[in-house]
Amino acid sequence: MTSTHRNHKAVHLAAHFPGVNNTTVWADPRSGSQIDFASFEHLARTAERGLFDFFFLAEGLRLREHKGRVHDLDVVGRPESLTVLNALAAVTEKLGLAATVNATFNEPYETARRFASLDHLSGGRAAWNVVTSSDAFTGENFRRGGYLDRADRYTRAAEFVDVARRLWDAGTGRPVRHHGRHFSIEGDAGVPTPPQGHPVVIQAGDSAEGREFAASAADVIFTRHGTLEAGRAFYADVKGRLAAHGREPDDLLIMPGVTFVLGDTDAEAQEKAAGIRRQQVSPQNAILTLEQVWGADLSSYDPDGPLPDIDPVPDTGLSQGRTHRGDVFALAEKWRELSRAKGLSIRQTVIETTSRQSFIGTARTVAAEMDAFVQGDAADGFILVPHLTPGGLDDFVDQVVPLLQERGVFRTEYEGDTLRSHLGLRTPERTLTA
Repeated sequence: MTSTHRNHKAVHLAAHFPGVNNTTVWADPRSGSQIDFASFEHLARTAERGLFDFFFLAEGLRLREHKGRVHDLDVVGRPESLTVLNALAAVTEKLGLAATVNATFNEPYETARRFASLDHLSGGRAAWNVVTSSDAFTGENFRRGGYLDRADRYTRAAEFVDVARRLWDAGTGRPVRHHGRHFSIEGDAGVPTPPQGHPVVIQAGDSAEGREFAASAADVIFTRHGTLEAGRAFYADVKGRLAAHGREPDDLLIMPGVTFVLGDTDAEAQEKAAGIRRQQVSPQNAILTLEQVWGADLSSYDPDGPLPDIDPVPDTGLSQGRTHRGDVFALAEKWRELSRAKGLSIRQTVIETTSRQSFIGTARTVAAEMDAFVQGDAADGFILVPHLTPGGLDDFVDQVVPLLQERGVFRTEYEGDTLRSHLGLRTPERTLTA
C-alpha cells in the first residue's frame, strides 16, 4: 500500500521495543521487565491494535562496559531476538516481526534458515535488520575472535545478504554454490522458500557506506534525523542512489527512529518532555556520557558545573562495546559552543544533545507534524521508540492513530497478510541459479 488517500502518501509506523539505551526511563514506576514475555506481548499486541507495519527488536552481542564495569543500562539483559519473535508469531496475526541480526558474527546459512522459519511460522511476516560490527571487544564473544576492519564490514554484509537470498530462492533440495571473498558454500537451505519470497531486509546506518548498502540491498532503512530539513536531505540522497542499482523510489522505505511525548496541551507536553529528559540523564549518566566523548575519568567534575576545558583523548578504551562517536575533538567543540551559547552545565548539555524528543505536543499536533514529514519527503514513516516498557505505545495508539486515519494517511484495517503487503513492497523475483 503506497497511498491511503488521493495525492497523499501513506504514513508507515513500526514499534521499537525500548531496550538498553538512554531513551528508556527506568525510574518510572510504570517501567516493567525487559525479559518477561508479557512485556514483549503487551507492546506487540498494542502495535497490532494500532495497525502498525512491524514490531522491531534490537540486538546486543555483549554487555557494554565503562571503566571496566558493566554499563548500568545493560544489566537488565536482552533476550535473543528471533527466539522472542517466534513466540510473538503465535500471539499476533498481522504484525510484521523484525529481528536485528549481525552480519559480522553470524553465518548466511544459519541466518537464512532462521528467518525462513520465522516467515513460515508467522505466515509471511518476518524481517531482518542487518547490522555490522567492527570492534574487537564484541568479537571476543565469538569463536574466531578478532574483528573486521571497518572498510570490510559492508562488503561482508552485502555478500552475506546475497547468499541468504539465494538460499531463500533455492528452498528445499536445490543446491546453492557460492565461492566469494567472505563465504564459500555448497549446500541447500533445508527450508522451503519463505512465504514472502525474501523476508523484508532492513538496514540501520547513516554513513556513506551504509546509505549505499541500503540503496543496493535493503527494503527499509532505519535512520535518525532531527529536523524536517535534515530528513529531506537524507531522503533525497538515499532515494537518489536507487536508480544506479536498477531500483525504483518505492522499493526502499525510509523510516527514522523517533520518540514522542503527548499532553493535553502543547505546553503540558513540553513540560512532560523536559521531565523525561531529566529522568533519562541523571547526574551520574551525564558524567558517564561526557567520559565517553573525552576518553578520560571525569568523576571529579560537577554535573551542574561547566564542561571540561581539557581536550579529549581518542581511543583510550574507556568504554567498550559502544557505537563509535567519530571525531571526538569536533564533537567536544560543538558541545562547548552549545554550552557557552546557552549557558548550559554538563548535565544540561548532555540532555540537550542526547535525549531530544522528536515529536512533542497534543495528539493532533503530533499527527500533523508526522504527516508533514511524510508528505514533505523527509520520511516514509517512523519507527517509534517509547520511553516506557511495556505500555509506552498505549497513548499513541489510542490518541494519534485515529487522527492519522482521520487525515486519510493511515490504514483503517490491514489489507494483506504479509509484511511486504503492509509496506507496499513487491514480491522479489526468484533466482534459481546455483
